[in-house]
Amino acid sequence: MSKEVHVSSTLIIAEAGVNHNGQLDLAYQLVDAAVKAGVDIIKFQTFKAENLVTREAEQADYQKINTDIVESQYTMLKKLELTFDEHLLVHDYCQRQGIAYLSTAFDAQSLEFLIQDIDLAILKIPSGELTNTPLLLEHAYTGRRLIVSTGMATLADIKLALGVIAFGFLNRTDKTSEPSLAAFSAAYDSAAGKKLLAENVSLLHCTTEYPAPIEEVNLNAMALMHDEFSLPIGYSDHTKGILIPAIAVAKGAVIIEKHFTLSRNMQGPDHKASLEPEELEQMVKDIRQVELALGRKVKAPTISEQKNIVVARKSIVASQSIKQGEYYSVDNLTVLRPGGGISPVNYFNLLGTQANKDYDSGELITL
Repeated sequence: MSKEVHVSSTLIIAEAGVNHNGQLDLAYQLVDAAVKAGVDIIKFQTFKAENLVTREAEQADYQKINTDIVESQYTMLKKLELTFDEHLLVHDYCQRQGIAYLSTAFDAQSLEFLIQDIDLAILKIPSGELTNTPLLLEHAYTGRRLIVSTGMATLADIKLALGVIAFGFLNRTDKTSEPSLAAFSAAYDSAAGKKLLAENVSLLHCTTEYPAPIEEVNLNAMALMHDEFSLPIGYSDHTKGILIPAIAVAKGAVIIEKHFTLSRNMQGPDHKASLEPEELEQMVKDIRQVELALGRKVKAPTISEQKNIVVARKSIVASQSIKQGEYYSVDNLTVLRPGGGISPVNYFNLLGTQANKDYDSGELITL
């Protein structure tokens, strides 16, 4: 990615995907909308339909519903392609607009283009390619940082994918080692492999349905994945609306990916499960508010609370006149606002001791 991304908070990726409908002018408009929303990265999808799917492969049910057209996946995807030259133009436009460009490669030819022609520093592996070991290995051989989506996956699927990636990282400069399931497992278990994964890989929890049912989101899987793999965990959201991404951040997601479109009324497979520009902008604002609300792992009075301590807390007060030398008791002491005097924490230690001076009723006790 020729524009470096420097964030100290949640990395927000606006997934344009194929919501440009194969039209360059719409891709530019999506870039403009992402910039206005304040996201960190806009992501597209790079593919050659003939390298991605057979001519007879059927659409997913959601694609049939969302496009209202029954056709082969190949026919649908062919209409949604941007050429490599068009991707270069979109990348250059992103550079001029000050936003980082990212694209998912769905085939080896597209991956080579993204590395050789655009020189991406980060690569995104989609959920559908998680079990595509040849393509996973090609991604790992690049040595680039990887964001890996895990929709439709089990922990075993993820572990195998990470093994492939670890093997690729370890052997990228000397590709004489033969890839195999045993070699992938050994790479994953090795200290060197674990180190390279920790330095270069993030995982995204995901539910691969468009839109995803709320009851199938299972955000608690993020903690499970973190415990299992000790890698940064994010969330790729396909639900309707903007509630779930903010909750995911509150639960520890360090990356949020969300589809967006210029209009949900446009025809295409992903528009109906995407945010419109105003919603994307609000999602970014909500996430940044959540980050502020999360704060730090400390428990102490905040700056704004300091002034309220005297008002809200209480002090030990004479409930009646007390003469110097008289013993403090439950009959002559009470606890009232304001704070600033002796804290009621000391109430029981004060009982049975002698007054250091005369006190009027209602007067704060002092030491």
